[in-house]
Amino acid sequence: MATLHRVDGSFEIPAELPVIALRDIVFFPYMVLPLLIGRPPSVAALTEARAGDRLALLVAQRDPGVDLPEREDLYRVGTVVRVVQVTQLKGGTARAVLEGLGRARIERFLADESPLRAAVTLVTEREHDVDPAPDPGLDALVRSAEELFREYVQLCDKIPDDLVATVSEATDRVRLAHLIAGHLLVASQEKQEILEAADSPARFEMLLAFLMREVDVLRIQQKLDEQMRLQMEIGEGPRPLEEQLDVLQPESGPLDPEWVELEITIEEADLPGEVRDRVEREFGRLRKLSPVAPEASVIRTYLDWILALPWKYETTDSLDADHAAKVLDEEHYGLEEVKERILDHIAVLSLVGKLQGPILCLVGPPGVGKTSLGRSIAGCLERRFVRVSLGGVGDEAEIRGHRRTYVGALPGRVIQGMRRGGSRNPVFLLDEIDKLARDFHGDPGAALLEVLDPEQNRTFTDHYLELEFDLSDVLFIATANTLGEIPAPLRDRMEVIRLPGYLDTEKLAIARLFLWPKQVARHGLEPFAPEIADGAIRKIIAEYTREAGVRELERRLSRVARKLARQVAGREAVEAGAEAGSPEPVGRVEAAGLTELLGPPVHLPHSREDGRDRAGIACGLAWTAAGGEVLEVEVAVVPGSGKIQLTGTLGEVMKESAFAAVTYARSRAKWLGLSEQFHREVDIHIHIPEGATPKDGPSAGITIAVALISALTNTPTRADLAMTGEITLRGRVLVVGGIKEKAVAALRGGIKRVLLPGANVVDIERLPDEVRAGVKLVPVESMDQVLREALVARRKTRSREGAAAQGAHHGLGGQVT
Repeated sequence: MATLHRVDGSFEIPAELPVIALRDIVFFPYMVLPLLIGRPPSVAALTEARAGDRLALLVAQRDPGVDLPEREDLYRVGTVVRVVQVTQLKGGTARAVLEGLGRARIERFLADESPLRAAVTLVTEREHDVDPAPDPGLDALVRSAEELFREYVQLCDKIPDDLVATVSEATDRVRLAHLIAGHLLVASQEKQEILEAADSPARFEMLLAFLMREVDVLRIQQKLDEQMRLQMEIGEGPRPLEEQLDVLQPESGPLDPEWVELEITIEEADLPGEVRDRVEREFGRLRKLSPVAPEASVIRTYLDWILALPWKYETTDSLDADHAAKVLDEEHYGLEEVKERILDHIAVLSLVGKLQGPILCLVGPPGVGKTSLGRSIAGCLERRFVRVSLGGVGDEAEIRGHRRTYVGALPGRVIQGMRRGGSRNPVFLLDEIDKLARDFHGDPGAALLEVLDPEQNRTFTDHYLELEFDLSDVLFIATANTLGEIPAPLRDRMEVIRLPGYLDTEKLAIARLFLWPKQVARHGLEPFAPEIADGAIRKIIAEYTREAGVRELERRLSRVARKLARQVAGREAVEAGAEAGSPEPVGRVEAAGLTELLGPPVHLPHSREDGRDRAGIACGLAWTAAGGEVLEVEVAVVPGSGKIQLTGTLGEVMKESAFAAVTYARSRAKWLGLSEQFHREVDIHIHIPEGATPKDGPSAGITIAVALISALTNTPTRADLAMTGEITLRGRVLVVGGIKEKAVAALRGGIKRVLLPGANVVDIERLPDEVRAGVKLVPVESMDQVLREALVARRKTRSREGAAAQGAHHGLGGQVT
């Protein structure tokens, strides 16, 4: 093992390396190039290097015409390379990206080794070669070589102009010489002489001689071209075709077969005018490059992306509304509002042929079918479906792409999705759009503004392509759990359709029609025709799940199916020796047998203290990302000095609602029969159970006020009543959101009456019929109405004196009747 020292680091090189022979290429240190390796011995050496320490020795052949060189056909000085990447191609050929590390000399070849291996020693650079200390003579050679190389690159069309900047960044003389030599278009024997040079002075003298010769030739060619152009301008007419070919043939050699195939693809592609101009211009640059040049792979990747995009191809829409309705009904139960919106879209599309309108945004709790609904919409329109998940995306380049100046640059997710879709009018689902992140890389939500604006997305420009791509025919559908996390400008560009949580009856139908047949087929139970009773499904919904969607329900049904599959497998094993017959049906799954299959219930039904009226407790309704919830507020009043304590992980807005409720109670103390100084004589503790769950928002305002007044006046509240609404200091009840989800939660929780702000009356008409039939919705405008509905007059089982004594003990004056 030897150590190779360079300015940019050190490398451990083993004493023996696999040898890869190159036909007409001399590979230099500090170069990173892709090579096509196809001869079996070289492929075997490359494979061995990949399996080991990824190091190999590249040596050139003395005679490029020898197909299978022997040991004596190889030069003894080569370059140690590191295998960066290998791609297997057809016919056993491999495309390898190699990085030159340093020079090495073959001391001897190892006997009977396959692939070819050799013992090597490193060729170390002399101290003054890597020392940046001034050396007038050597510095003059280096500067002359740099100036000639710049002129050489300018005159030679086969070398990209940006190579000068790369070479100028060399930090030492050794690297500069190797980079210049590696890009000279001279014979391999001359390059080998440079590689074997003993030191930098000798190396730069060779480079200077070769550069002067090549620059002189290129100058003469430039003069000949200028003379030919002048003859054409003065009217002497063009030269015969044979003479032109004689002049041009030395410059352009035959086109590489890989480029020929690409040229045919470009000619056959159906591209817009501006895109075709860009493609032909980039392909013209590519023709001047060798396939193994680094820039060639960058340009080729860029052209592949452009040619793979559906610039003009689009699928034909299905405008049959009956077919669309059938597809939606077969794949989704309920969701009438969404289905109506899609059928409206198809109706307009059938009349005008093209629809440019707001983007649909499906908002609802997890598991209600937002993502699968997007796939169904694509099916009923007979469009291709593309899904892009935006959860956690925090870089603007993920949407708009990276500029080609970056290594490994790619288009953004929008263009990648269009390539996967294969048409310019797919259904494009932007999943979890409310989960976008924002950091120092930019705001992806701002980048989506252009994508989702029908007036702008016809000229969407990706940073990688730098070409306008028309997205106006794409049907964009976004999904989100909440609207609050979506930036306001982005939300303004979308038409919001809310998907509330499913009712228990809807869950029963979904389980019966979709989920259970799916699990039966997935677990191989179809031959045994297993059945599950409606009572069993209802019990799973009530006691084993607590969700707005059906994901947990599906998981529970999957567990039941697995238990049945295990029973069937055990029975089959017992009957393996018996004569085969038709499969016996599996027993029907009943509610009584669920404990054996699923274990004890996870959620117990809401008892609400067995329906008894209670003082200091009120039921509220909360909206969460997972749907609606029934929320209980507890208030305790104890003798004290006027302290107010709030517990239950409350947010700032909910805390403010609690203080507003206390202030309202103080302002109405006389009307409530309370002592005007009660706030100085008692301590108030307001608690909302499930303390580990954060809670916030203003909609619990009237609930807190009712619980507080109930505790202060020792007046019970109704156990079958819940409420939602924001409270003001004057006792007004203000509008809140999430009425649909809250009403569904009330029905699920056994609530019979719900108090809601009067301004939310318009939301009642949007509720499902089952909710309106099972829950009585009472609009209220003020806290006076709320208290009349929520508080129950206590039965006068005790004397007025006893009640007054208890009220006096707490600083209270009476009760609300």
